[in-house]
Amino acid sequence: MRMTRGVRPARENVGAVLPARFLAADDGRVRRAGVRVTPVPGRESVLGEVRDHLAAGGGGVLLAGPVGIGKSTLLSALAAEHTAAGYRIFACGPAETEHHLPFLGLIDLIAQVVDEVIDRLPGPESHALRSALLLHDVPLGERDLLCLRLGVLHAFRTLCADRPGLVLIDDAQWLDRPTGELLAFVARRAARLALPLRVIASIRPEPSGGGQGGHWGDAAGLCPEPVLTVRVPPMPVAELGVLLGGRFGRSWPRSQLVRIHEVSGGNPFFAVELARSVLDSDDLRTGELPIPQSLSVLIRKRMDALSSQTRGTLLMAAAASRPSVELLRRTGRAGLAEAERRGIVDVDAGGQIRFAHPLLSAVIYAEAESTERKAAHQALSEAVRDPVERALHLAKLTSGRDRRIAATLEEAATVARRRGGLSTAAHLGELAADHTPASERDAAVGRRLRAAEDAVAAGDYELARRLARQALERTAVPRDRVRAWVVIMDSSGQALAEVEEVFPKAMEAARGEPSLLAPLHYRLSWRAWMVRGSAAAAHVHARRSAELAALAGDRRTELFALSKQANIEFFLGRPDAERTLRRALADPQDPEVMWHHNGPIHLKHRHHLMHDRLNEARAELRALIYSVRQRGVVESLCLSLYCMSQVEVLQGRCRQALSLARQSLGLAEDCGLSQGPSWYALALAEAAGGDLDRALTAAEQAVQHSESDGDLLFLPRALHAEGLVRLQLGDATAAVRILDEVRRMETEQGLADPSVRRWHADLADALVGVGRPGEAAELLAEARAQAGRLGRRGVLAVLDRSAALVCAAQGDRDAALDGLSRAGERLQALPYRLEEGRAWLELGSLRARLDDPERGRSDLLRARGVFAKTEARPWLARTLAELQRVDHDGPVRRSAGEDPLGILTDIERKVAVLVAEGATNREIAARLFLSIKTVEAALTRTFRKLGVRSRVDVARLAVSGR
Repeated sequence: MRMTRGVRPARENVGAVLPARFLAADDGRVRRAGVRVTPVPGRESVLGEVRDHLAAGGGGVLLAGPVGIGKSTLLSALAAEHTAAGYRIFACGPAETEHHLPFLGLIDLIAQVVDEVIDRLPGPESHALRSALLLHDVPLGERDLLCLRLGVLHAFRTLCADRPGLVLIDDAQWLDRPTGELLAFVARRAARLALPLRVIASIRPEPSGGGQGGHWGDAAGLCPEPVLTVRVPPMPVAELGVLLGGRFGRSWPRSQLVRIHEVSGGNPFFAVELARSVLDSDDLRTGELPIPQSLSVLIRKRMDALSSQTRGTLLMAAAASRPSVELLRRTGRAGLAEAERRGIVDVDAGGQIRFAHPLLSAVIYAEAESTERKAAHQALSEAVRDPVERALHLAKLTSGRDRRIAATLEEAATVARRRGGLSTAAHLGELAADHTPASERDAAVGRRLRAAEDAVAAGDYELARRLARQALERTAVPRDRVRAWVVIMDSSGQALAEVEEVFPKAMEAARGEPSLLAPLHYRLSWRAWMVRGSAAAAHVHARRSAELAALAGDRRTELFALSKQANIEFFLGRPDAERTLRRALADPQDPEVMWHHNGPIHLKHRHHLMHDRLNEARAELRALIYSVRQRGVVESLCLSLYCMSQVEVLQGRCRQALSLARQSLGLAEDCGLSQGPSWYALALAEAAGGDLDRALTAAEQAVQHSESDGDLLFLPRALHAEGLVRLQLGDATAAVRILDEVRRMETEQGLADPSVRRWHADLADALVGVGRPGEAAELLAEARAQAGRLGRRGVLAVLDRSAALVCAAQGDRDAALDGLSRAGERLQALPYRLEEGRAWLELGSLRARLDDPERGRSDLLRARGVFAKTEARPWLARTLAELQRVDHDGPVRRSAGEDPLGILTDIERKVAVLVAEGATNREIAARLFLSIKTVEAALTRTFRKLGVRSRVDVARLAVSGR
């Protein structure tokens, strides 16, 4: 067989020696025996499902998925984890060509460890087991089969007497039938073993033969009950990029990575093979991927049995962008019944055709003759009715230069751009440039630059930079060269420090021309703030850009520059910021600027936040996100989601904030955008309504990405998130160190409006926590003076809360109580729900410490109500802990009309309601499909949260809340 036999002896408590199938796993990486395996990126959710099922008492797991999807890699990771946890591992990986060999699976599972037990078995069982394992030449007779089954069961019982066992079977559908029958016999009796025996098997979703011809057909029967079936999902683009980057030691252009993902269907093995074929071909441009022999062989078997007519129809479908039965009829092709019957395509009720796997379509197209492909595209160009699709087919008909085809492609790019298909527009624009006659050099450069600008908007920065550099090689025209340099600047995202050398070259090309200098000064403004850390210098460039753009009649650049100028003026606390913002919002407007994250509408929502108008800010962002989703820039969508997440945190919509932050991060990862802002948003959302450990990880990621990008504009925000989380975790010393750095950086940058960056109260709280209330008082006095001058009511209310804590630390109890009460009342009248809850929490805690437990309990209950309603889990947990300390002698008292179960999670609430109905733990477990241990744990948490001691108390509270 294609495997190494057995496992290491029990006395060697190291990683199991796994079958070679596991060591050269589906993602194409080779592993050495005895080395613990690192899980493939993007598979943690699957591993988590398996872990949870086994931990809750599950007996077996089936990992289902096609060849190459990563099942073997998951088995390797699970083997390593369970070996480290003290399990004894038994593993085998049967092959299709060997399933007719009896007991070969059993030999691989236990042959190397059977010496530990075989002499301890009863004679008949030992004899039968020796025969099955080919340890002597006496064949098995029918009478020996029962002894063999008992012998295998007793062998597992003995081998797992001192520690639990885990059986791993890769490609279980190829297991020989005699071994399958033995393992099924053991699985039915696994519950009787002293320590549990778990089984994890991998299967292909459609094992052919159904157990005929000698191999095993019931993979579920190999596993002890209950059995969980997990379908291994395809890898997302981002995780595939990590895999390929690690495998080949290089980064991949976004466009190519997306194409590899599309053709491979997210299958890591297929993706690795496709990537290798791309490297071997030395072709890193967007286009048709070369299909390696290793993959085409897999597909060719299915295609060879088809009739020539069906293969021709499938080629037409493979060449079409959106194949349908109606489209094929218009080309004169039809008849997909044979392909449907063989599972190659599916046709839905609307007549749309879908290949069972993208690789089928790719191989069918790649293996067709060039003349056949051109004939298909010619027919499709005449049959399709969409101008974009028609242009794409025409482009396939010739690789040479043709004025008519170039013009058609350019027109199609315009249509795609108008529809919001910026990635398609970039691709069509590049094709138009490639087909432009050599005599029309200027037209070709213009088309290439427009395609590069579309690629920036689509988030395909690798393509944008490549097209821009090609344009620089082909033109000496100053305007075109400046456009190319601007593309390179814009495609760097937050990492402007990486393109420092571009700015002087672009300024030289501009040669004093206002229309060229205006966009450059706008970008110099960004560089001054992000790379040099100077808001004042950034303001000079933004103002100069607006003046030059107005002089040149470039309203688009003027609007961007005015928005940037106003943004900086708000940061610097300048009174003319309002007037500059009004100029940016005045007509005439440019739709592209309005939808952009650096445009006046985006700044308008931040202006609302500074004036505590959270509902208006939310409405602006919702409209902006809707427009950007339709036809805006990818980076704008990513950053709009990030901003909306922050608004939701401020308003106390914690669940929505988490969802939006995760969307923003996913988009940033998928599109290769700078991830610092998205990690920052996720850190704040987790700190407000998720998990503090995850919040700290996200904050550290935000800091790391901002430092890597050299982004001094965003780094203070990332550090603020980390300081806030460390403060919540109780590490005031670390919080002071980090937040002091935030103060230093933003003071040097010129921050003069505390509503723009709201870290002042958090730093003051941390300073109080380390016994430095005097420094906190000085900080708060300065911040309150700035906020008072600018009329920032929300900031002043939060600063009042921190000032009260300073008073408490300095021994002025009356001032502290009065200050916290005033802060709570002011925040209650404002839209900052979490800040209100924090005020009541601090007030209740202080009163409890000052021997006023009744009033303290009342304030804590107000805080609990706020945090429960907003689903602010970390803050709710802290409040409940305070209530436990205050009210440890009995159940917590509740306000009239308050939902007594409102602080519970969904599972805890369901358990509490069933307890009220008189259900036992076993009955609750059965009704909710949970283990009894899970029910017991949920009930324990419910007792603690509700402050009760018995099921009767839970029932009483549940009934009172109905």
